[in-house]
Amino acid sequence: MMRHEITVAKHAGFCFGVKRATDMIAEKIRSSDGDRIFTLGKLIHNDTYNAELEASGVRVTSIGELEDLARSTLYGTPATVFVRAHGVTKDTSELLESLSEKYSGFSYVDCTCPYVKKIHRIAAENSVPKADGDEPIFILIGAQEHPEVVGIVSYFDGKSYVFSTADELREAIEKRILPKNDNTVPIIAAQTTQKLTEWKNSLNIIKKVYTNAQIFDTICNVTEIRQLEAEELAKACETVIVIGGRDSSNTAKLYAICRENCNNTICISEPQELEGIIPSIPQKVGIVAGASTPGGIIEEVYNKMSEIKLDKAEISFDEMLDSAIKTLSSGDTVTGTVIAVNDVEIKLDLGAKVTGILTADQISDDASLKLSSEYKIGDEIDVFVIRVSDVDGCATVSKKRADLDKNWHIIVDAKESGENLEGVVAEAVKGGVVIKLYGARIFVPASQTTVPKGGDLSTLVGQTVKFKVIELKGQGKSAVGSIRASAREERKALEAAFWAGIEEGKYYTGKVRGMTEYGAFIDLGGVDGMLHKREMSWKPIHKPADILNIGDELTVFVKSFDLEKKQITLGYRTEETHPWKVFKSQYAEGDVIDVTVSNIMSYGAFAKITDDVDGLIHVSQIALTRVENPADVLTSGQTVTVKITKIDDEQQRVSLSIRALLEETAEEPTEAEIDDGYAEDAE
Repeated sequence: MMRHEITVAKHAGFCFGVKRATDMIAEKIRSSDGDRIFTLGKLIHNDTYNAELEASGVRVTSIGELEDLARSTLYGTPATVFVRAHGVTKDTSELLESLSEKYSGFSYVDCTCPYVKKIHRIAAENSVPKADGDEPIFILIGAQEHPEVVGIVSYFDGKSYVFSTADELREAIEKRILPKNDNTVPIIAAQTTQKLTEWKNSLNIIKKVYTNAQIFDTICNVTEIRQLEAEELAKACETVIVIGGRDSSNTAKLYAICRENCNNTICISEPQELEGIIPSIPQKVGIVAGASTPGGIIEEVYNKMSEIKLDKAEISFDEMLDSAIKTLSSGDTVTGTVIAVNDVEIKLDLGAKVTGILTADQISDDASLKLSSEYKIGDEIDVFVIRVSDVDGCATVSKKRADLDKNWHIIVDAKESGENLEGVVAEAVKGGVVIKLYGARIFVPASQTTVPKGGDLSTLVGQTVKFKVIELKGQGKSAVGSIRASAREERKALEAAFWAGIEEGKYYTGKVRGMTEYGAFIDLGGVDGMLHKREMSWKPIHKPADILNIGDELTVFVKSFDLEKKQITLGYRTEETHPWKVFKSQYAEGDVIDVTVSNIMSYGAFAKITDDVDGLIHVSQIALTRVENPADVLTSGQTVTVKITKIDDEQQRVSLSIRALLEETAEEPTEAEIDDGYAEDAE
């Protein structure tokens, strides 16, 4: 019987992002208690899978229907909307969040692939100019109408351009569609499934035009592996079957790659399409599948290509897969399934004849991590194989090393692009500190920290800090970083933003950073201003330290500034805070108030009305009878009740009187006099 030599690409089928999305909705279907389940558009690019979802009761909704759907939960069954793996626009994401807050019966699950989310962040974070006069533009290499691309572009608040090929990019440059001036800062990224050759060709063009381009390699690493694997398989086969949805971007790119290397490349979306096109003579046949292709479809295609009616000697699809993974070697990175867990170690099914042993110290540096709380049976963990022992039937594996291998490109990219990374300072060592990120050790020399020379580096331990990668060390996946460079860049950005918005009379809340005999330096947020001591108070002060402390927070305003010299003169006191104006807003002539005697003179006594305004009780106004010496009647610190008899705005003086109140009391009739009056009226 004729048979083909069939090879299925190792990375055929669901990618991480698609599998994550399908797993999330599958869990919801299993656990749903009658709730309505929707997908916002098709969850993935596969009609067979989407038909299965529909058969399970899952319905497709659109952006325009979201508000009505959310409102319907007020009187009907709760509804959950699943966001597709390709993601949605920023506006749609905000709409979903708003509706979920407004309607308790409406919820949504964001199944956007983490790799796509990363590009959303890149677009959003790079919308803001990093220096005075910068004009960032966003250039994305991808399919303009693809939902992933539409979503990504929506997160960039500025001019954005999308090109599907390097030729389109070159034409736009030649026709001067893309801006080119000294202030233009292009941000370059790619659709996660973009064809590698188009991406590399596009970068070659970009680098010739823009020397300051900020390049982010955002093609999913699984996509890279899948495309490279497809290329090698196509070169080795006489026929290649590419399986995937008609509107799947990554399937289209896989087909293009295979077609370049094998003339007899066929693209199908369903196994039934193979009828009549299966080669009639034995051939080497390769099977490649897009990221949205379920494993069941791949298996069905494999069986058809094997002509289904096989001799007993033929192996099954499952046996073929088993034979492909039964060999395990040190240095491999594999996905294991948790079969047992305690707080010391996890045992993993590695799909091989040996069991994976993953100890706590190979998972995290956090000694407080409780494995039994973080992991459960059935969880999948990517691990690096350290050592295999066929005798013991086990393999020592490391999650930290797998994480490092998987994420090392982020550190490498950060070195090339100059972008900031963020990590926790794990320890202080001789000559510096160590930041641990993605399992890598980034050494920061003492001179590259923000600690003063000779200072205590241990104060940084445990802190989350931003840093730049300034050097990669050999093949050991270690690096040298600089916290100082990141802080300096951040301060420059703050300074640029500050100077762009400064104007006379503008108020700022700042902190006292330093003091001299004549004034204080106020940190306004990356820029210092000078507050002279005469501007601090309406009262004369000897030195700023009499009324201020380092770290004090106060609101000041810009009196003047010099952009060239980068100098700012600040004000604090205002006419509204002038003691006399404050007094006038609270008191008027004729008011009766309590005051405290503050100073006694031969001609009268001064009494404190407010903290900054005193009034004079003239000697003639102390009592009803003549007083020779005010000190005979009043004492310093004594509280007395007085009447404000005169306010002199021109001299800013206040006259007070005790006597006026005594006279008013004397003129008032006594109760006995009032009773006598009633008696006379009665007669």
